[in-house]
Amino acid sequence: MASTAFPTRDDFAAMLNESLGGEDQGFEGRVVKGTVTGIENDMAVIDVGLKSEGRVALREFAAPGKKAEISVGDEVEVYVDRIENVNGEAMLSRDRARREASWDKLEKEYDDGNRVEGVIFGRVKGGFTVDLDGAVAFLPGSQVDVRPVRDVTPLMDITQPFQILKMDRKRGNIVVSRRAILEETRAEQRSGLIESLAEGQVTEGVVKNITDYGAFVDLGGIDGLLHVTDLSYKRVNHPNEMINIGDTLKVQIIKINKDTQRISLGMKQLESDPWDSATEKYAVGTKLNGSVTNITEYGAFVELEPGIEGLVHVSEMSWTKKNVHPGKIVSTSQEVEVIVLEVDTEKRRISLGLKQAQSNPWTDFADTHPVGSTVEGEVKNATEFGLFIGLEGDVDGMVHMSDIAWGISGEDALNLHHKGEQVKAIVLDIDVDKERISLGMKQLEKGAPAMGGTDTGGIKKGSVATVTVLEVRDGGLEVQMGDDGATGFIKRNDLGRDRDEQRPDRFQVGQKLDAMITGFDRSKKPNFSIKAHQLAEEKQAVEQFGSTDSGASLGDILGEALKKKEE
Repeated sequence: MASTAFPTRDDFAAMLNESLGGEDQGFEGRVVKGTVTGIENDMAVIDVGLKSEGRVALREFAAPGKKAEISVGDEVEVYVDRIENVNGEAMLSRDRARREASWDKLEKEYDDGNRVEGVIFGRVKGGFTVDLDGAVAFLPGSQVDVRPVRDVTPLMDITQPFQILKMDRKRGNIVVSRRAILEETRAEQRSGLIESLAEGQVTEGVVKNITDYGAFVDLGGIDGLLHVTDLSYKRVNHPNEMINIGDTLKVQIIKINKDTQRISLGMKQLESDPWDSATEKYAVGTKLNGSVTNITEYGAFVELEPGIEGLVHVSEMSWTKKNVHPGKIVSTSQEVEVIVLEVDTEKRRISLGLKQAQSNPWTDFADTHPVGSTVEGEVKNATEFGLFIGLEGDVDGMVHMSDIAWGISGEDALNLHHKGEQVKAIVLDIDVDKERISLGMKQLEKGAPAMGGTDTGGIKKGSVATVTVLEVRDGGLEVQMGDDGATGFIKRNDLGRDRDEQRPDRFQVGQKLDAMITGFDRSKKPNFSIKAHQLAEEKQAVEQFGSTDSGASLGDILGEALKKKEE
């Protein structure tokens, strides 16, 4: 009866738990209201109506970076971890209570896409921790600002807006972004600023970033691109040559794209264009001095004045050096003398000639070495059709294989000479326009006809001459008319009508014989043939003394002809 009339504290706790659905389903794991009954040693004593009071650290009632504002008698919400611990006290948590309440609020804001308020209070690997009114969220380093932030200290311990990117209550995971808020605000500012700008407008800006292709200039909330080609009319290899980060520049707005919110800027547009007077200053044929600014595979660029460059094509760089890289003829920063070949102001192009400013070695050679003169040089190259000889003035002449030697084939004549050999030759022809010099080596041999005329020494095609054998070769005979007349060659198959007669070894050096001149080569040297002479005599005898059709034999006819000749 006593226990019924005067219930104990345990009885009251049991009745309370029963009314809340049992001890396990009552206080534990729930957020309840309690009263601060005392503050002892940085701990708040809180009564939530259990058998015993609980203790909560005062720091759990303070916002990050601030002191706790709590006093005895205040009503607060706490989370009940356990009804009692080993000491019989209730285990309470203000942080868990705030966290649970905050999660409910944050889930609603996340679903609605709204911003939330938070405070950056700590640094962790890969980012920072943010207090969202009790719930701890993760702020990745890439989401702090629109640009990398070296020092985040000024952003800590202050309340600022964030955007929730991801939430997972079961795992207690929240990811937020400060950058998304800044980008949204920046986009609004950019839209308003773009509307206030116009193409052609001149304004000032501060260089914020420099790249290889240009610089980004802050126009007061919006960036514009100042391309490297719009810095100056002169060649600029890198923006660092003219500007630095932090410089205040006066620029002109070239183009505005309101859809992409991109702005193109220019500095050279504020200067006078040097191309406006290019036609008058750089007339075709004018000789100028300039500096080589850039070398490519197809030529070299020469600066005539700041903002005006011309191209010397590789074909206009040297009279004699062909198919070589321009870098082997000129070098960067070299001062050169050039001639203006063409001016196109619409395309802003000037064609220059480097070799035209120098004397033409082909013309010089023609003036000092007329046709028929003898030259000497080194065999620079041997090809399948002839020899290239290095001559004065760094020009080359070619000896065709048919002009190397008499009486042998061109292939055999080529094998007689090698690269690096010093040889002599006669100038046969000079074509300055085509830059060609034709040479002959066999024309220097004894008995060669004189150069430069059409006289063949009184001999003509079809005439018969008595020649002397100078040399017996496998391919035929080297012969000469008279003691110092023209020399020529009788090929093997021209030594006689019959095969037995076409043996060179049946002739001897010094032997005299009659042969017909069948023609002349390009150097006016006669070609002889014994066979042609024999056939001509036979034809003449047949015409004069009968024919084999009449019954006379060829021997009779020739015998009669010889008898007549002797008489």
